Amino acid sequence: MVIESLYREISGCKNITFEHFTVSAPGESPNTDGIHIGRSDGVNVLNTEIKTGDDCVSIGDGSKNLVINGVNCGPGHGISIGRLGLFKNEEPVDGVTVKNCTLTNTSNGVRIKSWPGAEPCTCSNIHFEDITVTNEEPKVKLSNISFKNIHGTSALPEAVKIICRATLPYENVELANIQITLSGPTGPAVSQCSNVKPKVSGKKNPAACSAPIAAKPTPAA
Repeated sequence: MVIESLYREISGCKNITFEHFTVSAPGESPNTDGIHIGRSDGVNVLNTEIKTGDDCVSIGDGSKNLVINGVNCGPGHGISIGRLGLFKNEEPVDGVTVKNCTLTNTSNGVRIKSWPGAEPCTCSNIHFEDITVTNEEPKVKLSNISFKNIHGTSALPEAVKIICRATLPYENVELANIQITLSGPTGPAVSQCSNVKPKVSGKKNPAACSAPIAAKPTPAA
């Protein structure tokens, strides 16, 4: 079965299996989740191909005992749980297994998303296993980008990050009047940059590019 340019929403379902079908939407189409599962128990998505402009599979609150197995995803935004905590009275997410999936040319792999200032919510017993992620090198060159008059607090020390690839660095990036402080007690907020030298004007806290990017761990031989 092939589903063109729409997505499947699974809500309030129990003990149901979707297998051997294709969901197809243009990669640039907004808000076209391939499959969205919410407030359902015992849903299986098996051996499926999903090409879309948003999450290939998105999992909302109240979902439990889900199995996502053998999904080929891409293009799209990957396989996601959440945005948890966006609404009041969300139900827990419990027991999600994502395994044997391949993600090709997706903007993300597998992820759990939570909303800033979230309402209380729980997400537990989540397993990502045997996932293959393959992405092409980006071909979009970015230039003349400005961030101005941004202020607030950050829950993480890395309040500002501008990360560029060495093969395709950003050009003419400007930071003006940035004031972000760390909300916790663990130290000052910092700013990290990679392969970019932004132009700085006005107030800037944290200082531009004030902290190094942590080196990736070297795989064991």
